[in-house]
Amino acid sequence: MHKLIINKLAQHPPRILSEKLQTPAAVLLAITDDTENPEVILTRRAEHMPTHKGQIAFPGGKAEQEDQDIVATALREAYEEVALRPEVVTVVGQMGQVLSRQGFVVTPIVGVVPKAVLSELTPDLGELDRIFTVPLRFFVDAQPVMDALPISAGVKQVPSFYFDEYRIWGMTAFILAEFVNLIYDARIDLYTDHKDT
Repeated sequence: MHKLIINKLAQHPPRILSEKLQTPAAVLLAITDDTENPEVILTRRAEHMPTHKGQIAFPGGKAEQEDQDIVATALREAYEEVALRPEVVTVVGQMGQVLSRQGFVVTPIVGVVPKAVLSELTPDLGELDRIFTVPLRFFVDAQPVMDALPISAGVKQVPSFYFDEYRIWGMTAFILAEFVNLIYDARIDLYTDHKDT
């Protein structure tokens, strides 16, 4: 499974945005190494947070001066937020950068982790109230609700995925849609004008 991801990411140069006036940030799209049913690690932001309260997100955040590079940012944030140890993450590439509404240029770093580490993860309750996983296959097979949201150049709509009690939307859903489109040839259309039904 990681070979497929590595090969697809290697053949697809990621979108790079100008960072001149923006703050760099990174998220970790962490996938378990289960060949039969790989899962993606997601978090839910705590209700007391000033922004994005209750929203589903990848572990991640703003680059700090001490970070060696943007990969180090993603790994540090994942350790701080969910106690995912950097040494258990095999970084396999990155997806295209996305500009957040708060002015961050966000680089999604793709990493593979042993499924066994899931039992070790603990949320930083200062920021999160939950860690959970979703099978990658769900995002390939789901029929998402599409919302008009021009999140990146040429993008007209972004999916909302409904999994159990969670609504996965916004930048997180966009990154997941781009990922399954690239790796699994899913056909989530992000570029057609949204039509209200």
